[in-house]
Amino acid sequence: MSQLFAEGYANRGREDEAAAAWAPPVDIAETAEALIFTFELPGFKNEDLTLRVENGVLTLEGERKFEAETNERNYRRVERAYGKFVRGFTLPGNVGSEKIQANMTDGVLQIVLPKKDEAKSKMITIGSGAPKQIGVRKAA
Repeated sequence: MSQLFAEGYANRGREDEAAAAWAPPVDIAETAEALIFTFELPGFKNEDLTLRVENGVLTLEGERKFEAETNERNYRRVERAYGKFVRGFTLPGNVGSEKIQANMTDGVLQIVLPKKDEAKSKMITIGSGAPKQIGVRKAA
């Protein structure tokens, strides 16, 4: 029994460090049309978050506060992360910041950053026949 408690307290320092610095997990996907960020933020409300794009960097900030009533409970273990977080991502040059969409549903924040029109691939029709001479003059 004493080994169980000793082991628990020996790891306590590492657990405290992990809880002190946290960030919500994110998936980043790319389509032909957009760059898509998907964050897991259970328990957060829209007003708890700040989202901005500045100088080509997408930044998400927030804070999860520990609201424990010490009169009713004595916590034996706290594994959920609390405190402030900041996530920053440098955006590629082909992404526009004018038409960003951000929606939160069931604790999942999805941010869609459309690509600029000039960055999207374009289909080029291939003609038939002899190649045309463009901008070539014959000497007289």
